[in-house]
Order: sequence, then structure tokens, then C-alpha cells
Amino acid sequence: MKQLSQAVTNALSRREFLVAGSSAMLGMLAAPRVFGRAAAAAAPPSMPVSMSQEPLPYAFDALEPIIDAKTMEIHFTRHHAGYVNNLHRALREEASLQGRLLEDLLGNLASVPEAFRTVMRNHGGGHYNHALFWEWMSPNGGGAPEGALGEAIEREWGSFTSFQEAFSNAAASRFGSGWAWLVLNPEGRLEIGSTANQDNPLMRGVADLVGTPLLGLDVWEHAYYLKYQNRRGDYVQAWWDVVNWDKAEALYADATRAAQG
Repeated sequence: MKQLSQAVTNALSRREFLVAGSSAMLGMLAAPRVFGRAAAAAAPPSMPVSMSQEPLPYAFDALEPIIDAKTMEIHFTRHHAGYVNNLHRALREEASLQGRLLEDLLGNLASVPEAFRTVMRNHGGGHYNHALFWEWMSPNGGGAPEGALGEAIEREWGSFTSFQEAFSNAAASRFGSGWAWLVLNPEGRLEIGSTANQDNPLMRGVADLVGTPLLGLDVWEHAYYLKYQNRRGDYVQAWWDVVNWDKAEALYADATRAAQG
């Protein structure tokens, strides 16, 4: 079974590479299967998330003292890995899911066979969210965004401080488990909101917020409980010191190019 799982994973990775490469050459990947400004604004980022769990881009202890090494290890090797394993199981069992980008599956859950829809929503969503979450943090993070994203944030909220307060409130006030997000919405404007469980803004007709994810914060208890216990607010405030604005700015540039196309 382990050999079969690895073979399927390798096959999917090769397929994803070929799909992404040919799409990039055609200049189509930034807005797949969408037409018009409003639809393009809600399109997924131009670089697709792999179906496989990529290595963590830093050591487990790299984000200390904001996030402790044990939390990172458990979060990555158990929680995220669990989502990936269940996603792969669904891909093995349902041929119609194979060969499609993860963003396409999450953005079109109604096209997923009903027997696999909940798995895709929960575990496909969980994998997508976490794959980006690791990249949204960096040992060299913190500060404020620069360039176009920083300017857009100031236009929308008046100041970076006001934006931080709004985002932190969305994270702290999400009841139960979920995520806080900064997105480029279908109208081409920045928007802050949150989603429950492993839902994300790609899930049109399902999630509480719709748009292209630019920045996301995991507020499930497993993301912070070992260090912060029930003090979610402290975790949210500390997290700003590891935010990787380079990643958010790159996603914003991709999303705005897609919207203008």
C-alpha cells in the first residue's frame, strides 16, 4: 500500500508539473476557465498548489518564539499530513478527480462526485490552506507590506494599523475552528473575512468569503494551543512578527494581473 501511495503521488506530481508548465507557456494559468474581470478576480493564484505535501520551507524551530518547534512539528507532520493522506485516498478511488488542479476542484465542489465532496472540502481544503500557510510565514517576516499591496491596503483601510486591527478581529472572533483571510474579491477590492473549519475563499457557494486568497491565518487550536493555551488573541498578535509579506505581495500581483486580463 505504501508503494502504491508513493506511485500515485509521483504520477500526480508529474501530471501537475506538465499541466502547470504547458499552461504557463500559453499564458492561461492566471485565470483558468473564467471570463471577464469579475470572474478573473476570483481566480486562484497563478502558481498552483501541489497535490503532494512539499517540505516545510524552514526548520520546525525557525519561527520561535512566536510558534514553538513542537507545535510546528505536530501541525506539519500530523495535521497537515493527515489531510494530504485523505486527499490522496480520494484521488485513488475516484478517477474523475485525477488530473485536475486542486484549485479547480475546490473552486468547483459541485463538480466533485457527491461521495467525495465532503472529503475534498475538508481534506483538500485542509491541504490547500496549510500549503499556503507555511509560505505565509518566514523567520525573516514581520513589518508591513510594500509596493502595490501596501498601497491597496492603505486605500481600503486608511492605514496598515487599521488593517491589522480588522484582520486580527476576524481571526479572534471566528467561533470555533477556522481561518482568517485577506482576499481580492470578485469586485477587484481587498476584503477581510473568515471561514469555518478548512473552508477557504476559493469555495464559491460554500465559504463565508469568496475571492483569491492573499494571506491566511490558521486559528484552529492545534495551531497555537501548546504555547498560548486559550489565549488566541495573543497568538494572533504575535503572528504578525512572522508574516511573509513577499508571498502575499506575489499573490496580489498575480491576482491583479488576472483581474485586468
